[in-house]
Amino acid sequence: MTRIFLIRHAEAEGNLYRRVHGWYDSLITDNGYRQIAALAGRFADVHVDAVYSSDLFRTMTTAGAILGPHGLELRTRPDLREIGVGVWEDVPWGELGQREPLRLEQFNHAHPDFCVEGGETFAQVQARMLAAVQDVARAHPGQTVALFSHGTAIRCLQAAVRGLGPGEMDALGHSDNTAVTCLEAGEDGTLRLVFENDNTHLPEEISTLARQKWWKSKESSLADANLWFRPLDLEREEEIYRSARAEAWRDIHGPDIPFEGAGFLADARRCWDQDREKALMAAMLGGELAGLLQLDLERWAEEGAGYVPFVYMAPAYRKRGLGVQLIGQAVSTYRALGRDRLRLRCAPENGVAQRFYKKYGFTRIGAVTGYGGVPLDLLEKYIGFEPRYSEVL
Repeated sequence: MTRIFLIRHAEAEGNLYRRVHGWYDSLITDNGYRQIAALAGRFADVHVDAVYSSDLFRTMTTAGAILGPHGLELRTRPDLREIGVGVWEDVPWGELGQREPLRLEQFNHAHPDFCVEGGETFAQVQARMLAAVQDVARAHPGQTVALFSHGTAIRCLQAAVRGLGPGEMDALGHSDNTAVTCLEAGEDGTLRLVFENDNTHLPEEISTLARQKWWKSKESSLADANLWFRPLDLEREEEIYRSARAEAWRDIHGPDIPFEGAGFLADARRCWDQDREKALMAAMLGGELAGLLQLDLERWAEEGAGYVPFVYMAPAYRKRGLGVQLIGQAVSTYRALGRDRLRLRCAPENGVAQRFYKKYGFTRIGAVTGYGGVPLDLLEKYIGFEPRYSEVL
């Protein structure tokens, strides 16, 4: 009998930024590294003979929770990957809700007919996951193996072990990040579920699912809401930008320092002329404008950094957990351009923004001067793929 621990990767960018990440390679979040540390504690005294993971960064990094402490080498298998979603990769969930609501509904219910261009069906994921786990079990008779995979892929396997096909998974639970499922594999290849989706090693404050409602009820909240992004047209929507800039200025600096609207508009037009599809974006919640994102695609490009001149949430949507999705849009845009860092400026006295950026990985790297001679902190966030095993162990 082979014992298999099937473990979902730690919280990653797709979970945080509310974007579709199947085969897209994404990073572990800061909270995800805390989850990995908790997972390492759980397995500190558990004997493990071998460790496998999918060949994506988020699973390979999570596997460090067991690799180092147990002195094992990682073996990667592409057939342990998440469901491949082709043209949906790295698209915000909110955009799919606007553009392809019927197909998104199919995905949410693992419908047998679900498929997008370049992607997989649920039946294909079930077949490859079942074959992968059985193959590993045959290679390790009588041993204990840890396999690191992904949420939908794990759910597909759990359904297959129960004899459930696509379209029959709605009653199954969802796996928290780093949650553990245990299976036993017989010599004949049969699999038996011992327990599943166990996240008892996670304190509530670092559990991903603990702060979300979508998976456990029909209730919704703005914290669960998915934004989508559209280009902002300065020819038609200049006043939207100007008003947002003015409101943000007054909110931070008060009425005593004059607002230089013409300067901000000139800077916005310069960025807009760089790329009218990407440089100025309206963050939308359904049909409502929830925020704005401005990118300067040229500044600091030679240093491999992407500059974000303006991140704005409308007052009605602040302190609701939505702002990080704007950071996710910036990460997606600049990573595709080969940048490995994000930079932005923030007033030292803007405590709310300073705490927000610190929470999501920005650190102060210097000081600059803004409009009106206002002193600003220059903040930076690393978005490249460098393993951080020192934080895992």
